Amino acid sequence: MSANSSSGSLLDYSIAGSELRVPARAVATGLAVLLTAASAQVTFPIPHTPIPFVLTPLAVLLCGAALGSRLGAITQATYLLIGAAGLPVFAPNPALPPGVLRLFGPTGGYLWAYPLAAFVAGWLAERGWDRRYLTSVAAMIVGLAIIYLGGLAWFTLSVTHSMTSSIAAGAFPWLVAADVLKVIAAATILPQAWRLLGRRQ
Repeated sequence: MSANSSSGSLLDYSIAGSELRVPARAVATGLAVLLTAASAQVTFPIPHTPIPFVLTPLAVLLCGAALGSRLGAITQATYLLIGAAGLPVFAPNPALPPGVLRLFGPTGGYLWAYPLAAFVAGWLAERGWDRRYLTSVAAMIVGLAIIYLGGLAWFTLSVTHSMTSSIAAGAFPWLVAADVLKVIAAATILPQAWRLLGRRQ
């Protein structure tokens, strides 16, 4: 495959023609799960809300875009299963329940949205959105919107019963702005990776 082709993920092109495609996909999936878990440990609480500030959405979107839609979704589903089994991969927060209960706690909607957000980011990347900076930013913002919508919908149903209150508690303007800024900065990684891949080929 050529890096100039119009479809496929960054991982697909990185391992195209390799006899180790299957183990390479398995290793990439495992590394993406580890990256997601590690990013969840970078967190701090936000006053007056149970929703912490975490780097996890950034890892979710980058992994989804790099691995593609199916592997991206599988990676995040695996992350959720590991966390539900009790391994300490979710953001550490004494105010939130551990293990499987985290998925049904106030932040559960954000977590449930991870596989879909990774799938969508990967689907857009497979169609070339990750090869130019502006479309890379757009793909990641779409994925981020899915995470926020999932989180706010769940928070409204389970905690506030008011979307206005949920937005006030779960999506402070500065928090959304911080996530968007992270996405904009991180979106430079994908086009640069494609350029390096093209030079290598």
